[in-house]
Amino acid sequence: MSSSEERLSEEYVQDAFHSYLKSSLTQAKVERLLDVDMLSSAEGDLMITGPALCLYFAALRCTTHPPSVPLPRINKTTPPLELTGDNCPRPFIAFLAVWAHTVPEIQALPPEHQHDLARAICGLPALAAPPNPHLPRIAADLRAVAIEISQRRSFQERYSADLQAAIDAGEGGGGSARKVRASFAPPPAYDPSPSPSTGSPHPSPRADAFDLPSPHAPSHTHTRTPSTASGFLSPAGPEYLDPKAPLARPPSPSILTPHSPAIELIRETLYASLADVLARAPAIRALLARDPPRAYFAAVALAVLDVAATCVTPEGDVVGVLGTRLTLAECPPALRPFMVELGGIARAAREMEEQDDEAAMRLAAAGEDVPAPRLERVRNMLERGVGHDAGEREQGRRSVEGRAVAFANRVNALALGLTRLRAFRERQGEVFKVLAGVGT
Repeated sequence: MSSSEERLSEEYVQDAFHSYLKSSLTQAKVERLLDVDMLSSAEGDLMITGPALCLYFAALRCTTHPPSVPLPRINKTTPPLELTGDNCPRPFIAFLAVWAHTVPEIQALPPEHQHDLARAICGLPALAAPPNPHLPRIAADLRAVAIEISQRRSFQERYSADLQAAIDAGEGGGGSARKVRASFAPPPAYDPSPSPSTGSPHPSPRADAFDLPSPHAPSHTHTRTPSTASGFLSPAGPEYLDPKAPLARPPSPSILTPHSPAIELIRETLYASLADVLARAPAIRALLARDPPRAYFAAVALAVLDVAATCVTPEGDVVGVLGTRLTLAECPPALRPFMVELGGIARAAREMEEQDDEAAMRLAAAGEDVPAPRLERVRNMLERGVGHDAGEREQGRRSVEGRAVAFANRVNALALGLTRLRAFRERQGEVFKVLAGVGT
């Protein structure tokens, strides 16, 4: 293994990735996997699909063993350079390892199945008959890496330019035609405050770093302290929520009223689970110190799974804070897709638990080892990120369909969609301060 001094810089690898991302999005447009309307509106989970397609095309181009990525030359005089496990920046090593694991399988696919893999990444149905049963698992791995990439601020700030480059490619210049613009906007920045708080002689720099001023937030928002900004998140108070409590959660202090909009009920119910999540996820508490955006996103994803498991009824209703029940019929049309998906995740989680219980009983009766439940694996993926299960990959214990990875991706995708909503962004500043207080 090379020394850390010989590793490439993160900035260099990021520049190379975005160079390939622009060409990959353009290629996807040419192959009609994506169209200009989708690229311009950034609808659905394009924030995940784009980088996953980039990884797919990189796998097709790979010519080395073990797999490596040829990097664009800075200029004509620089020698060719490959991104390998030896020179990869440490934050990206897990990404490279998971991607490299998929390369031999992708290259071994016949052309029609390779194309169907690209379609699977984009959420499109397979064209080949019969469909290849391995494609969902491979697509899930690529999308898992893409989800991690999409959480990085450096990616979010440059993605709009990547989309615009793909939109403009092949469209011709000049003329009177209306220019289509990419509408993607990154989530709010997680920048440190310019000066420490004057409210305490010993302010916490980590708490200040999560201050997210919002033009839509009430003027009193930023005068609250972490201990009172969101009282229901305090793990020490009587309002702390037991993760094994029944569906009818007791009323909890929050900014909600019995007549608050549906999105606020969903938001506050998720945020009320964050203290539970942090209590059970020490890796996220440690991550708060070095990568706050990633820690916040992981916590929200785990909260989505927690709410799905404890607050969603078999009928798909959400029993939230204040003991309020929200039905799909009462949910505004624009939010129904989110609520439907939350209900789908709840059903899938219950089915996964039931199947694992049945399998565990069969294995125990036969005197065989019982593997960790899939939901436990899913939680580990959400908490630790992609590549944490490298040992299992090497030992070949993953299911053919990659159901655990695909389910983790589904939870992550819903969390990503929810946190981009304005109602969530308006409360992120307060919640970040509370998370910092819990993590210390």
